[in-house]
Amino acid sequence: MKITKVEAIPIRLPQVTTAIDGSQDDCIIKIHTDEGIIGIGEVDAPPTVVKAIVDAPTSHGWARGLAEVLIGEDPFDVEQLWNKMYQSTIYYGRRGIVISAMSGIDIALWDTIGKASGKPIHKLLGGSYHRKIRPYASIYPFGNTQAEITKKARKMIGDHFTAAKFQCAPFGSDPRYDVKMVRAAREGLGRDADLMIDACMCWSNFAQAIKTAKAIEQFDVYWLEAPLPPDDLDGYAKLADACDMRIAGGDLNFATRYEFADLIDRGKVDVVQPDITHSGGITELKKISELTLLKGRDFVPHSYKTGLSIAATLQLLASVPNATFLEFSVNESILRRSLVKQRFWPDDDGYIQVPDAPGLGVDLNDEIVRRYKI
Repeated sequence: MKITKVEAIPIRLPQVTTAIDGSQDDCIIKIHTDEGIIGIGEVDAPPTVVKAIVDAPTSHGWARGLAEVLIGEDPFDVEQLWNKMYQSTIYYGRRGIVISAMSGIDIALWDTIGKASGKPIHKLLGGSYHRKIRPYASIYPFGNTQAEITKKARKMIGDHFTAAKFQCAPFGSDPRYDVKMVRAAREGLGRDADLMIDACMCWSNFAQAIKTAKAIEQFDVYWLEAPLPPDDLDGYAKLADACDMRIAGGDLNFATRYEFADLIDRGKVDVVQPDITHSGGITELKKISELTLLKGRDFVPHSYKTGLSIAATLQLLASVPNATFLEFSVNESILRRSLVKQRFWPDDDGYIQVPDAPGLGVDLNDEIVRRYKI
């Protein structure tokens, strides 16, 4: 089998705001092969920029467009192709949006391999430790009043979620206010559900963060996520040492095993959160998961895109012994809801099943792609 074409398809809703919602636009990746099998992936980054990186002609040996690197190659050489893409873009890549573009391609390569093999990706990654994964409801924004927050939390329990994360604004503005908001979230969820808080880097340094961090521990917070800027690894380590609750980090601010090794060893985070569409794809996240297993950390990937990345993340999590949660955004746009034909939602027990059809186990909704293609 040979790759004949690498296609990057930008799509975008008519109205896009500055809200933290990764499903307002997208860049879909298609890997075409000479056997007629087409693998699909997606990228959580500005879609037209991703397309430029995929389509770019060669500038020199270390500055190539990703499509040129892959044409004529065998998709089954997926790890070799990851390294080839990395080396061929090392002059202008190594991190950032080039790794994001590689991530979407890597997902599509794995989908191609799975379809060609007739097996779901998790079987090809070495095992099925999990048939289903517990999702946590990822809620943005936090809420402006205690009553609103409590109402949101109760709705998540009614929708069969057994864990929820409240995200950022207006969290971080006043420690006394923050405590009231977290108390309202805990009251809405009850005592048995897990509560996470995403601070979205609202504090500039450890001294600003520690007062609120210590104050909210009384509400049995499962983790405090992204409390500081990503470059302040020493601040992360101080928080991890000072707090009884878990400190989480990674999401869209870190990429590849190299940065996550620093986050674990120097930043001392307890929960590691790479994004499958941003941090290196399935190939690289598998390596990052092995780091967390070796270092005794929780592995909980960030996931805030569409059903395509939900499927990719589920396939990976099924193969990871220390996987605990699937992040599940409840801010659903039509792209998140309908880009793939399959629908993901927790069952009565609060779990989501891992797809068992070949590859990712999902089918692209071509009508939605045509409607919103740029």
